[in-house]
Amino acid sequence: MPEECAPETRRCIRTLRLKVKPEAYAWLNAAAIEVNQAWNYANATSEKAARPFAGPSKWLSAFNLNKLTAGASACFERIQSDTIQRVNAEFVTRRKQFKKTRLRYRKSFGSNRALGWIPLKPIQLKRKGKSLRFSGKAIRVFEHERLDGVKWKCGCFSQDPLGDWYLCLPVAIEVVQEPAPQEAVGIDLGLKTTATPSRGQKLDASCFYRGIEKKIAQAQRRAHKRQAKRLHRRAARRRKEALHRFTTAIVRRYQTIGVGDVSSLKLVKTSMAKAVLDSGWGMLKTQLLYKGRDAGRGVVIVNERNTTRACSNCHALTGPTGVEQLDVRVWVCGECGGIHDRDTCAAKNIELAARSSPSMREQVVALSAPPSQAPRLRKARISAGKAAA
Repeated sequence: MPEECAPETRRCIRTLRLKVKPEAYAWLNAAAIEVNQAWNYANATSEKAARPFAGPSKWLSAFNLNKLTAGASACFERIQSDTIQRVNAEFVTRRKQFKKTRLRYRKSFGSNRALGWIPLKPIQLKRKGKSLRFSGKAIRVFEHERLDGVKWKCGCFSQDPLGDWYLCLPVAIEVVQEPAPQEAVGIDLGLKTTATPSRGQKLDASCFYRGIEKKIAQAQRRAHKRQAKRLHRRAARRRKEALHRFTTAIVRRYQTIGVGDVSSLKLVKTSMAKAVLDSGWGMLKTQLLYKGRDAGRGVVIVNERNTTRACSNCHALTGPTGVEQLDVRVWVCGECGGIHDRDTCAAKNIELAARSSPSMREQVVALSAPPSQAPRLRKARISAGKAAA
């Protein structure tokens, strides 16, 4: 059990996502087209400055773009200068992030159009009764009472693939950091079971997308594009809800959390792509990282090498190996005789690595194979594991 200490208060940023009522969709769609025009101008101007026909190149900053777009709000009917400045700042941030002289242009029409996006400054959005005032337009949102007594930062209006608009506002809240009741846990990521902790309840693979894949295919064959998009959104929301429930329970219960470093980007190039994307490993890690940071937990990304093979009792590498032995879910250690579940044993090894010092967190404890390991013992172990399964 961790040592008792006084709870601390930390200031964290949360994003309120409120759905906009449909009466403002037409105005927001038109404003999004103007935002795309401002983005494309910044993109083209920045590329010309970075790759000039003659003379030295120059990387334009947000301040330079603001000077070049001074007075441009007179050419637009809906967006104002503050919105254009936010577009320029966001463009420069993404250009530095991706390290490119030119980003993708935002298309306003056609099948490949960009989803609507309208950035805003805090001073642009004002409360007026039950509605909000933005650029001279009254916009109503659902659950407007969540904005009572809230001071927001720079946010945006964003559009989803179905055409619905949402108001996203970052707000600062006070979070009390209390010590967790239990010390550490390890989490092994997989496909048959999305997440297996070293102790506690598993997160089973619910097939959020694969379960409704036939319905999506039928909607696409009937050319019901909106129905297919609605089914995709349902699968994404179910996946997000399940992962939120699991990660919240883990962060509330354990002080140190170790999770495997399995790469979704590499596995999506294999035949397991649909199952990997349906599991949501990247979303799970992201939620653990930011929830653990806000709650004062230690979240460690552990190298998964040999975590399945190593015995959690004696640390001997006597477990099943290779693609042919993936069907072995329960195995017997050839050294100590312990019976292990494949995923639970890997989670225990990840927990052991997470408990170690920072210099050892990228390694798995006890990776060296004992000299007594022999092919005959391996065959006996695998046969015993299949019999136990």
